[in-house]
Amino acid sequence: MIANFVEIGNHQLPKHGQLAAGDVFLSRKAHGEERIIAVLSDGLGSGIKAGVLATLTATLASGCIASNLSIKKTARLIMKSLPVCSERKISYATFTIADIAKGEEVRIIEYDNPSYLLIREGVDLEPIKAPIALTKSGTIAGHPKKPVVYWSTFKAQYGDRLVFFSDGVTQAGMGTAAFPLGWGLQGVRDFALETIGRQPDISARELSRAIALRAAYFDGGRPKDDISCSTVYFRHARRLLIASGPPIHAEDDRELAALFEAFAGKKIVCGGTTANIIARELKRRIAVSLKAADPLIPPPATMPGADLITEGIVTLGRVTEYLEQEMKPEQMPDNAASRILQLLYDSDTIHFLVGTKINEAHQDPTMPIELEIRRNVIKKLAAILGEKYLKEVSVRYI
Repeated sequence: MIANFVEIGNHQLPKHGQLAAGDVFLSRKAHGEERIIAVLSDGLGSGIKAGVLATLTATLASGCIASNLSIKKTARLIMKSLPVCSERKISYATFTIADIAKGEEVRIIEYDNPSYLLIREGVDLEPIKAPIALTKSGTIAGHPKKPVVYWSTFKAQYGDRLVFFSDGVTQAGMGTAAFPLGWGLQGVRDFALETIGRQPDISARELSRAIALRAAYFDGGRPKDDISCSTVYFRHARRLLIASGPPIHAEDDRELAALFEAFAGKKIVCGGTTANIIARELKRRIAVSLKAADPLIPPPATMPGADLITEGIVTLGRVTEYLEQEMKPEQMPDNAASRILQLLYDSDTIHFLVGTKINEAHQDPTMPIELEIRRNVIKKLAAILGEKYLKEVSVRYI
């Protein structure tokens, strides 16, 4: 059974005392292709200098692989492009590259990161890895040893998880009585399998977060190195509908409610007028919840058949800000915007059903109709979800 969606999640913690992480994770869709490329790079040391090396490495790697440059040429270009430290005379960054085509054809390229995990049906598989020497003899300037990259390929199956991480994870707890040599690859493997066993549907984001936080725990809550964990999860898409705004014609209210009712997936209503229309047409009752009280965000509400009801423009605008800043729901106060954010992160295909009736409270009469605020907010939100978070997004106006 072939998966029809690839979910990618990542969680990072900087070394204790550092404001910036020295690890970098990038993911992108190859233009014009059914292909996703994800890269995790660990720069030499920690902090801003390490982050610069890792950013350059991840950016070059994703661009070269997207352009179908060979593995050997890609790796050599990365290593020759990195700036050399004036003190150590070393230019060094590790990387793991996942190149995923059509949701199932997977190629992994590794250089000096811990070995990745491929978890299938509760078992960690070990694909055959082929070494590629980048030089016939000697080293590349700025690198401490003769560089060798490893590559492996496999066809993903439904339910597979690909987990890769920096050495801040495997070396967590090093020097302690429990882990004199660090948590180790086997420890990470056992924890990942145990976590998936307890939560078979755990998302890529949550599994990455669980592994990173456990590594930090073994470091006494003060990471001794940058900690990064990334997960690729092959599964069916999780669908979300966001309905916002009343239809331009009152006779279309029934169609709005019917589309909302028929949608298979999670459902959010953003806007009091929109919620009242759907409730009236479907003969449902709305109850306001005061458990998520926030002076800046109107409280959410509930209704049978809806997973969440919120105010419209203010709340969606705040969600857009949260996404731009890459904020995490678990680190935020419980309010309507953070609840929408959680549902967005946990969904893959997001459908907007947008009413086109102008709300006079949000409309500047000097603006032409195409600049109506609701539609602009949703267009911006949809663009961020598609471009930055690789979500599949559609917008339908009614």
